[in-house]
Amino acid sequence: MDSTQGEPTASRGEQIQAAEHEAARRRLLAQAEKERIPTEETTRAVPDRQWRRAQP
Repeated sequence: MDSTQGEPTASRGEQIQAAEHEAARRRLLAQAEKERIPTEETTRAVPDRQWRRAQP
């Protein structure tokens, strides 16, 4: 067996599924990083309750 921990070797299908899962995970992380708004560009949100009270 190839496993260093004494576990049975994963089947070919499990290996393919694990590789696809890892690829999808990397794509999601890359997309999230691309769409991330830098902290410097954000502002503190003001609760709209204060805004409503100011209205007549």
